[in-house]
Amino acid sequence: MARKTREEALVTRCAILDTAERVFRERGVAATSLAAIASAAGVTRGAIYWHFRNKNDLLMALFERVSLPMEQMLAAAAIDTEDPLARLRELSIQVLRLVTRDERTRCVFETMLTRCERTDEIAALTQRQMHCRADAVQVIQGIFRDAVRRGSLPSGVNARRAAIGLVAYVDGLIYDWLTDPAGFDLSREAPPLVDQFLDGLRCAAVPGGRAA
Repeated sequence: MARKTREEALVTRCAILDTAERVFRERGVAATSLAAIASAAGVTRGAIYWHFRNKNDLLMALFERVSLPMEQMLAAAAIDTEDPLARLRELSIQVLRLVTRDERTRCVFETMLTRCERTDEIAALTQRQMHCRADAVQVIQGIFRDAVRRGSLPSGVNARRAAIGLVAYVDGLIYDWLTDPAGFDLSREAPPLVDQFLDGLRCAAVPGGRAA
């Protein structure tokens, strides 16, 4: 019986998260209360607070459902390989296409980027996002540094600047597509868009030398 209770609790938690994804996307984070999510999910407020301490806790769970798989992809990209640039290219394309092909990822990214006001109420989530971004820059910097060492990029390319640029480039493409999906086909354009960025690094050394 205890096992069944745990399974039922997991089903309830998933239902709350699925409902929160939809309601936050429709109404925005600041305008949505936990009571509204409970009502939309067909559960009591007590059920919400059994699984989540507050709105920030709920948002954190939503974010981690899509960010953790991406973090795993990033970790895989950092594995030593003879062609680090090719691995990074594939990772960047996968991330861009995942947003267009996976409804959950698209919903959460749209909420976080366009429907989530930065307030004290969600400060912990904001910090988590900043840490994820910093970690991504650090890993990608290492990949670019390896590419320079192997001769895949010019010796003058600054690995850290290149990493900051790529993360901002991918973030910007996702944001632009989410705000205007009809503007361009992100899934189809992902490979040439990524290639354009990487080709720019191959063709021009960045002033200032390599990053440490």
